[in-house]
Amino acid sequence: MKKQKCLIQENNTSNPFDLLSEEIIFMILDYLKPNPFDQKSFSLVSKSFYSFESHHRKTLKPFPRTTTTSSSSHDHHHHHHHTTFKKLLKRYPFVTHLDLTLCPRITDTYLSYISNSCGATLKSIDLSRSRFFTHVGLSCLASKCVGLVDIDVSNGVHLNDTAAAAIASCANLERLCLSRCKSLTDIGIGCIAVGCLKLKVLSLKWCLGVTDLGVALIGVKCKQIRTLDLSHLLITEKCLPSLLKLQYLEDLALEGCCGINDESLISLKQGWKSLKTLNISHSENVTHVGVSSLTSNIGCLQNLDLAYGPLVTNAISESLRKLSQLQSIRLDGCQVMCSGLKGIGSSCVSLKELSLSKCSGVTDDGLSSIVMKHTDLKKLDITCCRKITQASIAQVTKSCPSLISLKMESCTLVSSEAFVLIGQHCQFLEELDVTDNDVDDEGLKSISKCSELSVLKLGICLNITDEGLVCIGNGCHKLMELDLYRSIGITDKGISAVADGCTTLEMINVSYCENITDSSLISLSNCSKLNTLESRGCPLITSLGLKAIAIRCKQLTKLDIKKCHNIDDSGMISLAHFSQNLKQINLSYSSVTDVGLLYLASLGCLQSMTILHMDGLTPTGLTAALLGCGGLTKVKLQSLFRILLPRLVLEHLEARGCVFQWRDKVFQAELDPKCWKLQAEDIE
Repeated sequence: MKKQKCLIQENNTSNPFDLLSEEIIFMILDYLKPNPFDQKSFSLVSKSFYSFESHHRKTLKPFPRTTTTSSSSHDHHHHHHHTTFKKLLKRYPFVTHLDLTLCPRITDTYLSYISNSCGATLKSIDLSRSRFFTHVGLSCLASKCVGLVDIDVSNGVHLNDTAAAAIASCANLERLCLSRCKSLTDIGIGCIAVGCLKLKVLSLKWCLGVTDLGVALIGVKCKQIRTLDLSHLLITEKCLPSLLKLQYLEDLALEGCCGINDESLISLKQGWKSLKTLNISHSENVTHVGVSSLTSNIGCLQNLDLAYGPLVTNAISESLRKLSQLQSIRLDGCQVMCSGLKGIGSSCVSLKELSLSKCSGVTDDGLSSIVMKHTDLKKLDITCCRKITQASIAQVTKSCPSLISLKMESCTLVSSEAFVLIGQHCQFLEELDVTDNDVDDEGLKSISKCSELSVLKLGICLNITDEGLVCIGNGCHKLMELDLYRSIGITDKGISAVADGCTTLEMINVSYCENITDSSLISLSNCSKLNTLESRGCPLITSLGLKAIAIRCKQLTKLDIKKCHNIDDSGMISLAHFSQNLKQINLSYSSVTDVGLLYLASLGCLQSMTILHMDGLTPTGLTAALLGCGGLTKVKLQSLFRILLPRLVLEHLEARGCVFQWRDKVFQAELDPKCWKLQAEDIE
């Protein structure tokens, strides 16, 4: 007996996983990648697993954690964060991609740590949410991380030409995003043009200090560029000839470039041989004349964006005739003539995607004529085309059985029978938006045949009930996003059917579905991938239902419980314990007090809070909670607190990277619950 016991002990000490090769272990980790919690569980199994996970991880997205909610010293917090950050980088020595978008206070000291720890291994870094580093930290990165091919410093309004010169030292850089770096000038861009000759992707969107000179230097020096975004720059035709030298250019964005007009485009005699995607939306000075001149020289174009641009007439459609490879055209917000639509039907022989969102002038005749010619259409957007009726929807469903996306919000003249046709004929649909339409349960029963559906938007659909939603739950098992905003006929029964049948659900909006109770939230807690729950204006929901979501939906990142009056501090305690990924929360008009907010402050990942009209908040408690939230970047508060909170505390929080949005609006009484019209506070 003693011998047998010894054998058992000996067998228990040997780890069967030691027999597996490193390659197989890494393959197992690849399967666990979608869920960070699974990877963490794996690493805690044994020392060897901990080591394997450390060596396997290539992408890191850290967020700041706070150790306390007391008002301990600023220096202590920063020392703790630095130490934690150092440990993190030491644990993962083979990280190639560093995403710092959850860390709004990255300083030069942090960049120095990164440079020394990662060195030549680091390939990409995203600093698009921080405004606390300077050219000093960027110089560290450039000198030690010589393998960097991708840098994102979007929103760097504080970065100047010296910072651009530092980035220019990254000779191997292939992708650089400088969007909204408004302090950069042509001098800094010139440095980048000379230093980063391998650039393939460059965004200068909203870099208002950059002019023709800087853009021309990019065109002359960066010969490898494939993608270039110059949206909203104050450029003219002067820089365009230089851009023609970019012989590999495939994607060009000139959105909102008011200095580009018909004459500018006419001057482009040569055109681009390689251009596949062109965005000249919001170009108020471009008409069909400029479009015609441009398209005659870029025959390989596949995607064209003319949104909020010229009047769509037969002249526009004629200008597209030479684009034999055109697959996608976006005309959102344009005024459309029936002859223009008919012309596009005849001219664009390869069309797969058409967007007519908010276009005035779209009629049954025009829409029918275009879909009859394009039976291979995959995506159609007719949002707010308020003149069309069932007639053209019948033609769409008959002509385009291969549709994978149909967006038709607020097509108010379309009758309920049309939605039955959608389910009968378009069974490959993956995305369907019928917000604010007359769809009823018969329509939903038919739509439930679309088994590939992953996005379904049924907001303000006042004629649907649980009967139709049960069919969706039974038929659409791949559903990931469901919007039921103000669809007041829905109760727990319908939500339960969706939760049972659509276990891959990631987003759900049940705002102002006033019959929803905790039962719905308990059902939805079975959807372990749920990351967004919007349930504002559901007065029957309590902290009990929220606790179920917090415990079982570990990936919850966005939560809106505004006007859920029965949610109190106990709900916040559950979130604090279990919701380690929560980034955004709206608590307005709830019963949460200082105590609940202090618990929430322990969530280092929390970035955005809206806390309006909460009777249980005091200046002292709110101050402590805000100081404890280490990662906050945005807070919406009533203007009253601007006076009540200590000025030094507000200045400290703003210096830490937090933006306050003050609201003056007084408390508003509830409107009739059956009225679905947007209230002013919905917009906030």
